[in-house]
Amino acid sequence: MTASLPMDVLCHGGTDAQGAAPWDFSTNSNAAGPCPGVRERLAAVDPTRYPDPAYAALRARLACFHAVDESRIVIGASGSELIARLTQWACRQARLRAPQGMPTVWLPPHHYVDYARQAALQGALPVDDVRAAALVWLCAPSSPLGQALVLPAHWEARDPNAVVVLDGAYAPLTLTDEEAAPGLDRDAVWQLWTPNKALGLCGLRAAYAVAPRGLQAPALAELVDLAPSWPLGAHGVALLDAWTRDDTQRWLQQARTMLRTWKEAQVAQLEQAGWRVRPSIASFLVARPPWPAGHSPQAVLGALRRCGIKLRDCTSFGLPGEVRLCVHTPEAREALAQAWQNILEDGNP
Repeated sequence: MTASLPMDVLCHGGTDAQGAAPWDFSTNSNAAGPCPGVRERLAAVDPTRYPDPAYAALRARLACFHAVDESRIVIGASGSELIARLTQWACRQARLRAPQGMPTVWLPPHHYVDYARQAALQGALPVDDVRAAALVWLCAPSSPLGQALVLPAHWEARDPNAVVVLDGAYAPLTLTDEEAAPGLDRDAVWQLWTPNKALGLCGLRAAYAVAPRGLQAPALAELVDLAPSWPLGAHGVALLDAWTRDDTQRWLQQARTMLRTWKEAQVAQLEQAGWRVRPSIASFLVARPPWPAGHSPQAVLGALRRCGIKLRDCTSFGLPGEVRLCVHTPEAREALAQAWQNILEDGNP
């Protein structure tokens, strides 16, 4: 057991102090988007009125979409907000069961930094053995690698009271027929859904969670009560409502077909240029570029950024020297190839 978790500096893809990159590979947003039907619904939103604070109609639609009872649907401001709230709630539950002990958390080997940050804020101790964990984070497909879930050792022997959360942020962007979470009973764990990336609208924050079957109402009410009033605004309500519509799902299916074609070409282009590409089942991947001798990866990434191209440095994921790229358009791929060639020829990022 480690004494503490590192408080990493916030490191995310997307817009930075230089603004939005013209060719942004860093966010994992669906480059085939945004979804036209969702944009139309967003344009029709009346922002002069509050949403229903109980989100009754929205929760009913989401419950129907997932074929679960609507009591299991919890609305959140974003995936990050629900990560924070679920962590706080799980640590409270652990302290109620063992007032003299410390909450514990199991994290995947490479993971979104908010899992660790929020656990540290709640005083949770990281553990390597899932059997000792009060809170377990899973992600399928994984981030940053985009790979299928591999359950931790001793999975079947985990604490039956442990709070297990499956982050499904990238589940809609799975591009193969491979099961993203093999061996996992999804109904037995929390499922976290954030469809904004799949719809090509990562700037619009909205999320929800599906509670495990059989979770007692008082415990669920405690989680709901940890949220402020109206965690989701009118546009977020419209996004999640649109997510459940048949036309949106048809568009997403077509987008995945396009992304598969783009991914095949992108992987081939990177490998031809000497990049070592890790396998991925999702619409993003991790690769190690052939960094120019004598220059740090950060210097080269800075040079690319000045050319209008942003890649996600994977150092904060525990993968120094590697970068994450979403599958992007042919125009973006050409811009990356040209910028990379210019850097190699110039020899001075």
